[in-house]
Amino acid sequence: MTIHTVATSPIAGQKPGTSGLRKKTPVFMGRHYLENFVQSIFDVVGAEGKTFVLGGDGRYFNDRAAQVILRMAAANGAARVIVGQGAILSTPAASHLIRLNKTDGGIIMSASHNPGGPDEDFGVKFNMANGGPAPEAVTEAMFERTKVLTGYRMLDAQDIDLGRVGRVQLGAMVVDVVDPVADYAALMETLFDFGAIRAMFQGGFRMRMDSMCAVTGPYAVEILERRLGAAAGTVVNKEPLPDFGGMHPDPNPTWAKGLMDEMMGPDAPDFGAASDGDGDRNMVVGRGIYVSPSDSLAVLAANAHLAPGYAKGLAGVARSMPTSAAVDRVAEALGIASFETPTGWKFFGNLLDAGRATLCGEESFGTGSDHVREKDGLWAVLLWLNILAVRKQSVAEILAEHWARFGRNYYSRHDFEAVASDRADAMMAALRGALAGLKGQVFEGMTVSGADDFAYTDPVDGSVSEKQGVRVMFSDGSRFVLRLSGTGTEGATLRLYLERYAAGPAGLNLDPQEALAPVIRAAHGIARIAGFTGRETPDVVT
Repeated sequence: MTIHTVATSPIAGQKPGTSGLRKKTPVFMGRHYLENFVQSIFDVVGAEGKTFVLGGDGRYFNDRAAQVILRMAAANGAARVIVGQGAILSTPAASHLIRLNKTDGGIIMSASHNPGGPDEDFGVKFNMANGGPAPEAVTEAMFERTKVLTGYRMLDAQDIDLGRVGRVQLGAMVVDVVDPVADYAALMETLFDFGAIRAMFQGGFRMRMDSMCAVTGPYAVEILERRLGAAAGTVVNKEPLPDFGGMHPDPNPTWAKGLMDEMMGPDAPDFGAASDGDGDRNMVVGRGIYVSPSDSLAVLAANAHLAPGYAKGLAGVARSMPTSAAVDRVAEALGIASFETPTGWKFFGNLLDAGRATLCGEESFGTGSDHVREKDGLWAVLLWLNILAVRKQSVAEILAEHWARFGRNYYSRHDFEAVASDRADAMMAALRGALAGLKGQVFEGMTVSGADDFAYTDPVDGSVSEKQGVRVMFSDGSRFVLRLSGTGTEGATLRLYLERYAAGPAGLNLDPQEALAPVIRAAHGIARIAGFTGRETPDVVT
């Protein structure tokens, strides 16, 4: 087998976002595109003599990209690659394999919750030896490398059989093809009371898990149906498909409408859940009641001690800045630290590694703990099941008691998708320019108490991240946040986050959009969203 250096030239725009490099699949399939980016990864992190994990969510091009990456890893001197059978690994399972095997990192092929298919999205990201996404300094170095690359290394070899578990040789490199589910399922058994959950299912508890034709299907079937005894058919849309069955694999009320309709129907199961393309996000629904991600994080923090893996309590909690402050109130009651970080799971890594936080969450349907260094959709579902099994209450009853104790942070996110980038940038620039003059002004009967562009200083390593989202706060505790998302592949996605606190006991059971109406109007007026973007109505409301 011969190693070639293939001549290439820099390709513009290969800048990783909050979760790696994401582009349309035809872009990644273009000449040298995948290879240039992967070579830049290896040039920055080094490959000689190292061990990596490789896997993806099974979307279109996943299988072909895996073969390319393996040949490049061998050509760059890697000693070993652990790859999921069929090149499949959920993102949290990949993080666990990195940590379990003490590897030097891993490459994950996914565009997470973005659609998949020949004309949809693909992505590649690198996770560090701690199992978490590469920090900004590393991804920036990769981007800089893409600008000067003149060649990439490739082993001249045939495809290897990734469908069979076992060890094979690729040049001088060992490739271990592993069951993608087994190690992850074993980890879950150490964290949760499988006996109590199994007894709950045996007692007639009914659940619906929508895996959205994405990667969690095999994981959910193995854990929920086989190990926990949920009825056959509990997991729907369980087969990972290259185009996710034509679905948008984003677990929210808009894209998981079938699940929402069932859970709000007359014969709803006791509990419903969904996960996304690569398995790191979750949506939780009770019979007749939807649980917002912010509320879910708060409830999990308040009840985590009921699960064996967290019986000793939490060191602290962390949330992304746009996520509601509901979990902060829990942390205060528990006497533990709470942290507010920029959007992006990589910002939680230092806190988790330093033992300063145990649970973390984002409003974008991501929740996780220190068991891995990624958000973990199925983990969150299992923690909810553990809580339900111990408390022997419904989701609605648990939420009602939580709000009665802590008050309710009404919360919603409005997404304006595929906005012309120049218009979105102009709107954000104008808003930033107006921030200094907002304090003291009154909008919709609410007085602005502060406005800024969020900056974060990491309490562990002192690194600073600026311009992480514009915040406008009101004296009654309400606020809105505006930022441009880094997860889309077409135009800009403008995200508007809205929050209003009700202390109770009255006003705890309003429709969130009704409760937030004054904040919504104030946000549109202050930011002049319609004037800049031509949009008055969001594409997605969560």
